Amino acid sequence: MPKPTRSTVLVSALALTLGALTAQHSTAAPTAETLAVDFSQTTGDFRGGASGTLYGLSDDGVPSQAVLNGAHVTNTSQKPPDGAQHPNGDVLNVEKSFFAGAGKDLLVYVPDMYPDWPYNKGRRPGDANNDGVWDYLPIIRQVAEKIATTSTHPKDIVFVPFNEPEGPWYPVGDWAYQKDIFLADWSAAYRTIQDVYAEHGLGHAKIGGPGWYAWHQQPSADLLSYAKAHNELPDLFIWHELGTNNLATFRGNYAQYEALLANLDLPQIPVNITEFGMLRDMGTPGQLVQWMSMFEDKKVDAETAYWNYSGNLSDNSSRNNGGNGGWWMFKWYGDLAGTKTVKVTPPRLNAVDTLQGMAAVDSVNKKATVLFGGGSQDVNLDLTGLDRIGSTVDVTVRADRLNGAEGAALQPPVVLSTRVAVSNGHVQLTVPNNDRYSAYQVQITPALAARQPVSTDLVSSVEAENTALTNATVYYEDPTREWNFMASNSRDVGSFNQAGSGATWPVTVPHAGSYRLSILAGTNGVPGKHALFVDGVFSKYVDYSAGLHWTYRGTTDVPLTLTAGAHTLSIRGSADGTTKLPGLDIVLDRFDLYDNTSGENAVYPAAEARLAGGAQLSYAQAGTAGYAALGGPATATVYAAAAATGYYDITAHFVTTKAHRQLKLLVNGRPVALPKVAAPGAWAATARVYLPQGINELTVSAPPGDLLLGDVTTSRGAAQLAAEADPANVHRAEAESLTLAGTAAVESLPAATGSNGSADADGVVHDVVNVGKGAANTITMARPAGFGAGEYQLVFGASNADKSDPINYNPQVISRFLDVTEAGGSTVRGAFRHNYSWNSFWDKTIPLTLTTRAGALTFGNPTGPAPHLDTVTLARFVAGSTLTPDS
Repeated sequence: MPKPTRSTVLVSALALTLGALTAQHSTAAPTAETLAVDFSQTTGDFRGGASGTLYGLSDDGVPSQAVLNGAHVTNTSQKPPDGAQHPNGDVLNVEKSFFAGAGKDLLVYVPDMYPDWPYNKGRRPGDANNDGVWDYLPIIRQVAEKIATTSTHPKDIVFVPFNEPEGPWYPVGDWAYQKDIFLADWSAAYRTIQDVYAEHGLGHAKIGGPGWYAWHQQPSADLLSYAKAHNELPDLFIWHELGTNNLATFRGNYAQYEALLANLDLPQIPVNITEFGMLRDMGTPGQLVQWMSMFEDKKVDAETAYWNYSGNLSDNSSRNNGGNGGWWMFKWYGDLAGTKTVKVTPPRLNAVDTLQGMAAVDSVNKKATVLFGGGSQDVNLDLTGLDRIGSTVDVTVRADRLNGAEGAALQPPVVLSTRVAVSNGHVQLTVPNNDRYSAYQVQITPALAARQPVSTDLVSSVEAENTALTNATVYYEDPTREWNFMASNSRDVGSFNQAGSGATWPVTVPHAGSYRLSILAGTNGVPGKHALFVDGVFSKYVDYSAGLHWTYRGTTDVPLTLTAGAHTLSIRGSADGTTKLPGLDIVLDRFDLYDNTSGENAVYPAAEARLAGGAQLSYAQAGTAGYAALGGPATATVYAAAAATGYYDITAHFVTTKAHRQLKLLVNGRPVALPKVAAPGAWAATARVYLPQGINELTVSAPPGDLLLGDVTTSRGAAQLAAEADPANVHRAEAESLTLAGTAAVESLPAATGSNGSADADGVVHDVVNVGKGAANTITMARPAGFGAGEYQLVFGASNADKSDPINYNPQVISRFLDVTEAGGSTVRGAFRHNYSWNSFWDKTIPLTLTTRAGALTFGNPTGPAPHLDTVTLARFVAGSTLTPDS
């Protein structure tokens, strides 16, 4: 990857106005752009290869399995075993989680054995000891040998012996001279890898290359011709499409590549664009959909570039277990697996930062999908070929907006839900849109028994720059600057660093009740605080966790209780108007107010689930149209987002014609028992489950027989909070109150640090440090009475700001690990992602199966340092279940 030159990278989110969206059959307004989709013209099997990521995985468990599976990552490039380029991302450490999901090709960047960038001080290795052996070959052999003898999937590993070789090692400007050197080196590298695999009886080793940093026609032709003659063709042809302009030039580059194959009489060699996109594209749905549409159109694999740190899908996931706006774009894209893509005509093809899209049809389930975004005008969807779906169709549109790299995005809201008559296979809809950073998912099915309503919980969305500001400055974040992250509405508010700094705005709420204020903001490597005032009166403090830098934004949620009608909300840098709050210099981007009076509720329809094992949507009866037929190996999987760590009621709504039927539920791979029905009919089976904050994989199946699943819902309100408050369900402890051994010690973080940890009455946070780096350095928690053998969740409030020494421009962050040992039982290990500051704490949930009646739990790490621990919570995984008739 070419080294960026920048002083500050700007991160932000987009603005989205969720108005009332209407379907119409007339021609769209002149301001609309038309995206035409012809579902009768299929363009091939959906490939799904544009969900790749460079160094998107850092360790086993980072990212979490649910996040990885939901993003449907099919390919990734990682460092070789013992590689020095980065402190994590080792291919052997991530292959377990990668292949447990959608993983197909696991690429290894062999030159990442070198610690520096450009590699080897920017010079091609020579023969330093004059032994007649090219100095790079022993390195290649070491990598191939380690993978051949240690990997559990050696035949699925793709060796990439060169990364951007035309830059430092073989300057393309001098290709006439460099060509022969490179081609000879290609042979040497290729044969070395194949020899190692042959020695171990593994057959052919997959090799990818050349790995150009940009498309080069003549060097590519030279390599392909030479490799054909020497029987050394790459299994994947690799180059990079990084700059913004590649949104306009890629198709032309790919056409040249296909022409080379034809001219050389070569078979189709799959392409992997192992690095694509710039900082501004990462985590931004409206940008990602442009890249993904382009790559899917040409059926190539592609990987988001690695600009920050490993383990978060290239800035497309958040925190320990969350999904940001970019993650939902990956998820929507992965949902198309098993479909056929169809012809899409955007207003302008190969035009940078414009409306683009992709579409697919699932003939088995009679479902059509369109994904689009990137424009800033209303979108007229001109849909043809829908006669294969039905004469009347239901259309559901969800909106996915950017909410920062560390933004905790819940299920994207429904912004349009309508039933439309199909005329000669044709439907025309207008989706109001003024946000180039948003992406939209359109799903079209036959008439459903239960069409999803338009979401109404967002009652106010206000840009920070549109509030009444004091002692603060509005900044323009130019979206054309490639090294920027996007800002909501391309503007944000900074220099918020005085006691008198404030942002004030009006809101009107529909009724008295509970609300959730979600603040999109960025902190500069440290946690911080603001004061929230309601109607001019101090209400509470806002605790922000640390971020990578001011513009690497995240969301902070604040609960509010409001009366019906008009109110004034204000974020201020001081509670008393004089004393500055710690870490108050925070960049503010957007304020979203959600109605939370009825709790946090989400519906995941079977029509939107990932179906496998023969599961199929049924439209035979109007009352169950769009339900999924389950039985035997058939499964329906949804990815449910939880705003908080705690109890949620997970309810499966289903219909069965037989008695004594029992659905099977897996929550993040763990079985949860649901009640068995005694009679035929419509039922709602509920389990109260302690979920980790973020993304949760919920899979429903059933024994063979007649059963239809309508949806899976999650809910969290007063009843679930009461279950958390019950000490028979949940035991909470401050880490410093437990038994410490060895070097484990209590640390005090004064209020001046701005820590968001669990504070005492004086505002001081106490955490435990120096755990690990030896078997004796531990914390032990006695099991509370009644917490016997069974299934639990163990939740830590933890911090990890560990880094290795700077090597190159990437932040060299390090995951830390914590072992949990049950006395008389087993040990499980949890991975804790870097979270920017030792004073900033995130929840990390570790699944725990206890096998003894009362064996104590000991936390440590004999081989390395553990994270700092603030709080420890032991919760019953399941706190009851119910079965009720479903009306």
